[in-house]
Formats: sequence, C-alpha cells, structure tokens
Amino acid sequence: MPEPTSPLQIGPHTVSPPVVLAPMAGITNAPFRTLCRHFAEGEAFAGGEAKVGASGGKGLFVSEMITTRALVERNEKTMQLVHFDATEKPRSIQLYGVDPATVGKAVRMIADEDLADHIDLNFGCPVPKVTRKGGGSALPYKRNLLRAILREAVAGAGDLPVTMKMRKGIDDDHITYLDAGRIAVEEGVTAIALHGRTAAQHYGGTADWEAIARLKEHVPEIPVLGNGDIWSAEDALRMVRATGCDGVVVGRGCLGRPWLFADLVAAFEGREQDVLKPSLRQVADIMVRHATLLGEWIGDESKGVVDFRKHVAWYLKGFAVGSEMRGRLAITSSLAELRAGLDELDLDQPWPTGADGPRGRTSGNNRVVLPDGWLKDPYDCAGITEEAELDTSGG
Repeated sequence: MPEPTSPLQIGPHTVSPPVVLAPMAGITNAPFRTLCRHFAEGEAFAGGEAKVGASGGKGLFVSEMITTRALVERNEKTMQLVHFDATEKPRSIQLYGVDPATVGKAVRMIADEDLADHIDLNFGCPVPKVTRKGGGSALPYKRNLLRAILREAVAGAGDLPVTMKMRKGIDDDHITYLDAGRIAVEEGVTAIALHGRTAAQHYGGTADWEAIARLKEHVPEIPVLGNGDIWSAEDALRMVRATGCDGVVVGRGCLGRPWLFADLVAAFEGREQDVLKPSLRQVADIMVRHATLLGEWIGDESKGVVDFRKHVAWYLKGFAVGSEMRGRLAITSSLAELRAGLDELDLDQPWPTGADGPRGRTSGNNRVVLPDGWLKDPYDCAGITEEAELDTSGG
C-alpha cells in the first residue's frame, strides 16, 4: 500500500490529495468537472451526488481556458464558461492573455465580482491559433512580457492566489522553463505546473519528467506540479517519486475516463483499492449521464448531445464496437438516440486490455507558428497589443 502524500497548498486553499484536472479547451466545462469531482469523492458508477464539504472536495478541477479579452468584454459564451456549480470549491479559472493591461483588467474583474477563488495563467497551449498571437507556450520566450503579465495578474488578484502552467519551451533550441520559473517566483506566483514537453512536441513523444525535477530544484520556494504522460494512478505516484514534485496535473489520461480520479485519490491517500475497470454497460451509463449534464448546462438537450459527440471515441476506446456503430453514435442528436444506439452493443463486455494507455492527441514534431520575428530577441516585446488577444474562450 502506498504512503499517503502531503496536501498541496495554493494560497489559502489546501488541495488534498494534490491532484489537479488540467484545463482542456472544449472539455473541462462544468459537466465534465462534475463527473470527475464526483468520482474523486467516491461516487459509484450507479450515480448519485458527491458529498462535498464546506472547505471543498478532493483535488482541484480547473475550468477550460478563458480568454481575458472575451472576459473583459463579457462575451456571452465566456460568461457561461465562468459559471461554477455551488459545490465547486475552490472555483478555479484558467486565463489566457497576451496583453498585460487586458490580463490585469480580467483578473481584477474576477476578484471584484467574486467569480473565482483561484486564477491559473495559461503559458502552455501549443495550438497555432494561440502561438501565432504570441500566446500560450510561445509567450515565456519573451521574458519581459511574461514578467509584465505576471506582475499585473498578481497585483490585480488581491487575495486570490495566481498560478501558472507552462511547457519546457518552444523547441529544443529555445528552452524557457527555468527562466520562467524564476520570474514567476519573483513576481509572486503561488505555484507552477510544468508539462514536460516543448510546444514543438505538442503531445508526441515522451514527456520529460527530468525537467520537472530540475524545475523543482530551481524554484524550491513554491510548489511545482508535474504534467505529462499520466495515464494511471501508478503513473502519478511514479512521477512524484521520480521528480519530487508537489502534485500532479492530469489531462488526456481522463478523456473518456472521468473515474480515473477515483483511482488517483485512493492512491494519493494511501488506500488500497482495485483499479476501476468498468464494463461497457457502466461506461454507457456514464456516457448518457455526461450527455445529459451537457444538455442541462447548455439549456438544450440536442446541443448537449452534439457537444458530447467528441467524447464518444474516448469512452469506447478498446471496446469491440464496429466502425459503423461508432459512426452512428458520433452523429446522434438526442439522448434517446444515444441510449438506443448504446443498447444495441454487447454491454456485458469487460474493460478491454490496453484501454488504460495513452489517449487523445499524440502528434509531435510540429512547426510552431509564431509572430514574425518572435525569436530575434527574448526580451523585446514591442508590438504586443490588445489586438493580439483572442476574443473567444474555450473550444
């Protein structure tokens, strides 16, 4: 039986066990966070409500990426994304921004209007629509810009803790994480999460856990969380043992598998528990429940089922389901249609061998799309204005 791990302290918030749901655009909306939180609290597959105390539940579950410009402009979709269930404690928002002034306005808005209890800043996203604006994993290369954004965020947050998530750098020739970590400490950031890949790697290859260990040694003043290639609770424990990190951030490993958080919580609490391996019948029930929650959240059943379509392949990974049926399930537009299709399957199938492994995007060795001349000077940030901000949030 593993030894229980120490809680993670993020400002006034104690995160126990130190397990964090990674923000994922279009994925970690309120319904998906609800599923993950309920499993973390020990909910069985039969359903029911998780019991979350006044001080919060087990772990930390972060919203999908919110763009600061869209928040400041009160974009309708964005305002829905920053709505939290009454049982979500602490309420955690991840912000994306490139312009220090806009980031500062967004953070002050969150603090003044009590929209969240914790703010995480995104410096890890590798997708072209973000990096071509100088944001996400491209931004830490500009050291002065990074410092200006962190300074504005921490100043505007008041008593709210500010954390950041980043990658190793743009590519192997432009590594930034150690400089970025030191800047974060100097500007008052509360904790750092490091994905052990560069932007060029996207999600390909193997995450560099040694980089997480080096960052932990480099910034001993604040907690460091590790991210990358955590597909099981045992992977999470191995990362902590190998790197000395203070907690883990889990992203792709829980796609189509929100019950992974039950395994993670048990492992980090030192409890002996069999790894959850649901039958297809149990998985089908969770699929319908997920789609139902999305419809209730959006306010339209059909739109909820359509939004759920992206999750179908992840939930069915490894099960004996023919391509025709997978295609049918991926174009359903009502709960009745989804349930009927699932009921045609052999629901007595056990959890398939190998389904616990990698899932989600795996492409690597990508050319990172950057603003013209971005790599000429790691300190000059001339030309970054409010126009560089994205005006939409999430997926």
